Amino acid sequence: MSRLFRAYCALVLRHPVFWLLVVALVCGTAAWQARHFKLDASAESLTLENDQALEYYRGIAKQYGGSDFLVVTYTPKDAPLFQRDTLNRLEQLQNELKGVDQVASVYSLLDVPLLFSPKVEFTDLSEGYRTLLDGDVDLSLAEREFTDENPLYEDLLVSDDGRTTAMLITFQRDERFFELLNRRNALREKERQGELSDAEAEELERVAATFSDYNSQVQTRTSQRIETIRGIMDGYRDRAQLFLGGVPMIASDMIGFIQSDLEIFGLGVLLFLILTLFLIFRRPRWVVVPLACCAVTALVVTGWLGFMDWKVTVISSNYLSLLLIITMSITIHLTVRYRELHEENPGATQAWLLRETAAHMMRPSVYMILTTMVGFSSLVISDIRPVIDFGWMMTLGLGVALVTCFLVFPALLARLSPGQPRQGRDLTRQVTLGFAGFTERHRAALLLLTVVGLAAALWGMTRLTVENRFIDYFQKDTEIYQGMLQIDRKLGGTTPLDIVIDAPPRDTRAKPSAAGSGAGESDGFARVEADPFDAPAGNSGGDGFGAVEQDPFAEAAGSGDDFGGGEDPFASTAPGDDANAGDRGPDLQGAYWYTPQRLDRISEIESYLKSLPETGKVLSIATTYEVAKKINEGPLSYVQLMLLASFIPDDLRSQLVRPYLSDDGRQIRISVRVVDSYPGLNRNDLLDKINDDLVAKFDLQPEQVHLTGAMVLYNNMLQSLFDSQIKTLGYVFVAILVMLLLLFRSLPVALISMVPSLVSAATVLGLMGWIGLPLDLMTITITAITIGIAVDDTIHYVHRFHEEWPRDRDYAATMRRCHASIGKAMYYTSLVIIAGFSILAFSNFNPTVYFGLLTGLAMLVALLSNLTLLPALLITVKPKLRAAPDQP
Repeated sequence: MSRLFRAYCALVLRHPVFWLLVVALVCGTAAWQARHFKLDASAESLTLENDQALEYYRGIAKQYGGSDFLVVTYTPKDAPLFQRDTLNRLEQLQNELKGVDQVASVYSLLDVPLLFSPKVEFTDLSEGYRTLLDGDVDLSLAEREFTDENPLYEDLLVSDDGRTTAMLITFQRDERFFELLNRRNALREKERQGELSDAEAEELERVAATFSDYNSQVQTRTSQRIETIRGIMDGYRDRAQLFLGGVPMIASDMIGFIQSDLEIFGLGVLLFLILTLFLIFRRPRWVVVPLACCAVTALVVTGWLGFMDWKVTVISSNYLSLLLIITMSITIHLTVRYRELHEENPGATQAWLLRETAAHMMRPSVYMILTTMVGFSSLVISDIRPVIDFGWMMTLGLGVALVTCFLVFPALLARLSPGQPRQGRDLTRQVTLGFAGFTERHRAALLLLTVVGLAAALWGMTRLTVENRFIDYFQKDTEIYQGMLQIDRKLGGTTPLDIVIDAPPRDTRAKPSAAGSGAGESDGFARVEADPFDAPAGNSGGDGFGAVEQDPFAEAAGSGDDFGGGEDPFASTAPGDDANAGDRGPDLQGAYWYTPQRLDRISEIESYLKSLPETGKVLSIATTYEVAKKINEGPLSYVQLMLLASFIPDDLRSQLVRPYLSDDGRQIRISVRVVDSYPGLNRNDLLDKINDDLVAKFDLQPEQVHLTGAMVLYNNMLQSLFDSQIKTLGYVFVAILVMLLLLFRSLPVALISMVPSLVSAATVLGLMGWIGLPLDLMTITITAITIGIAVDDTIHYVHRFHEEWPRDRDYAATMRRCHASIGKAMYYTSLVIIAGFSILAFSNFNPTVYFGLLTGLAMLVALLSNLTLLPALLITVKPKLRAAPDQP
């Protein structure tokens, strides 16, 4: 530190104008690079790094289709849904939506075949089918079919009360997007396996940059289309209530939230800082200089993010506010120390004041920033990409903040005269000395209260969970919230879950199975598979309609998801990549699952899934089989099943069978919608229950059952939060303790210095446990940030304690002097940080609200702990203090 300070004096303090020019040049370069600054709210940013479940999901999505789509819900205000005027208006809306750029199809209740209005015969299906657009349709019968008769339509196309319907909007497949995504993923996989050549490493860098740029363009175009769709919807709101839902809309709106947080909260923090600085210091220079430091830091970091192509997500959108707050904290400490020196030495020159300010503040400031960097760098050991990026951004930004403050602060002040020292009554000094008096008088009670509070906090921490509803991330007046709630309550749920069941290994098919008849009977499955036409005529099963009656939304998307397919943000290949629209599809003769008995078993599984309170719409090949039995007025034999499948036109069969049955007939897919707004939703427990029950109740082997989809990927991310929290706490505690040992050269002092930060972090985590607020992508970062920032004031206080103690070697007197000096800077900086974080409470994104309020609370607890608990421990323990080191 001494060598660093001497170099600083020679290079910086003696050449202030030169460094101002350097800073101006750097700012100009950063402003130019900031043109490339980008935002990201893609689904990829909400998954774990190298999650094997993601790889499995991509394989399933490639075969059966993805789950990305836009849904428009339509509820007439003053007229029934099943009325000709309403249907005509719905058709008009549908046609307008079809005209939006890149929209491939718009699918609704107007497009699906009517099978029970009145009931049709199988032989009629090959000649075409009627829809609601036909003028002679009995609308009362049609309403009954959509709400009661047809299990494919009810609670999916039309709500149970017959008041709300949904339209699916799918976009044209972006071949360029998937080409880049697939190539990037393939190269990344080779890199993980250590098989990447030098040429491929260069290609990976090039492809990753190209994909990043193209993905940003895709997001921009998607946002523009969504705005166009919303404009069309606005033309129909006079006679109907409309909501827009779907992953693309959520991603688009979340980018809007990021922009809002960057603009509004960055500006809000700036205005607050101006007001605060003026109220505290009452001189223009103490407003301009700190703000200049903040502006340089923010501009340089933003330019660096643009240069490195580091996209800002919802998680890292707070980087700007955090940088402003932390940079301001450094400048306030410098300002307060400068003013103290000026009061003690009113005749001193500006050069002397700046040198002495740097001499006293460089060591604690460097260690303060290093410990804060430790707190943020701990986030990079997470498995969640947005959290990792946030950690790197802030670690870099803190280094920039430190360098900026020690360059810009003296360079701007060097040419100014010191002026007159401050005169008048110092109210802040009285406040901080009041804390000193309280600590001295009530030390024992304070320590006892701390122990009790820590015990309560630890108990609360045992109640922490990571289970939260995605819908709760958004304010109730946002379209995201209202659209998700509408789809959840009336149209079958929002969160997709796919259940994939494999056939048992071929060498075990002859074993007894609960899917056959009674325990004492022979295996009906093996007998049917060996001779498929030998099945008893009375056996029910078969997708008699399965090759005719598709998922109503699947036809438009070319996928089997209950709300269709489209470009799945998780999938490496889009739906239908391997399917040729005109081929004959799989040969269902001899298919393991396509038998009456096994389709009955799938129906039982489907009924079980529907019985769970957390699930909404459930679709599988057995759903259309149930429709076929209704049409047939009884079960279908195996022969009827095969004849019906071959009777269906080839192109329709490839669309209708593939979504739920693999080409070899040895794997099925059941599509489930989970009701995200269900009050008692616990994703992990639900997934475990489904998996265990499928094995226990339906005689399946564990290796046969696979749960996948967006719900599984999101749940994996949530469950990793606990592990990340433990790793983060351990890393931060050890790293900061080592740094405090290096700074203070005393284990007792280092341990005492850790207490305020740990108390503040424990308080916040305990409070979250007590009130039932779960950990999420934002709140998971609070602990590391709290410890990293809260220890800053501790370092300043203990460093000053070392400086003051040799004067009379009286711990109590030293405490009072510290409270009267460095205590003021701690008071100012903490208030700035608390109020700065509190501004985030006005965000539309609830995790940001919680992050701001909880971090502000943590800083308040840290301030109180540093002004009371920390000195109380120093006075009580009386650790051996060495004389303060010579100033650098």
